[in-house]
Amino acid sequence: MQIELSAVVPVPLRDRIRERPSDIWDRTVTFRPGQFVKIKAPSGTGKTTLVHYLYHIRYDYTGTITAGGKPWGQYSPAQLASVRQEAISVVFQDLRLFDQLTAEENIELKRVMIPQPLYPADKIREFAELLGVTHVLQQSAATLSYGERQRIAIIRALMQPFQWLMMDEPFSHLDEANTAKAAKLVEQECRARKAGFILTDLDHDQHFTYDVTYQL
Repeated sequence: MQIELSAVVPVPLRDRIRERPSDIWDRTVTFRPGQFVKIKAPSGTGKTTLVHYLYHIRYDYTGTITAGGKPWGQYSPAQLASVRQEAISVVFQDLRLFDQLTAEENIELKRVMIPQPLYPADKIREFAELLGVTHVLQQSAATLSYGERQRIAIIRALMQPFQWLMMDEPFSHLDEANTAKAAKLVEQECRARKAGFILTDLDHDQHFTYDVTYQL
């Protein structure tokens, strides 16, 4: 799935955006299948807003975003649901775990949301071992540290099929060793699926080889 932005400007940030150059806002930008894309920007310039636009859960912008050759506004609710189940997976900055569920239940919800799950249930424990969170799988998500929550959210995102994986500052509360483990798993999964990857962050990182980097 190719994603294209044409003259997109967030209405709430319009005045601020006019004060600084951007490679994304008010430009024509194409995210091509299989690309690894870095979106680098300081706080307050719209990283999270961009992810919300690309996932079509916010619409307060001018311009057009096209996914798979069709503007988001032309997708029916059923088509949008299908895209979110099988084509685009997201790790939001606020993670959006269900605190009343265990860590494992949060992951399992994503794994079984399609009729034929991508992975068997034991894949959850395999990924949890790789990221060092096996010991928290049966804990309520509300009891986890933020770093543990980030790793659970990453595993959850990997449980579904996707053509694009989008991650909004996913390693902000992880130390270098845990970031490296998570990044390795993410890259392996994206490469194996020939999927595109979009990461937003404040700084440069050495964990991925990007095809293109944009300054927001």
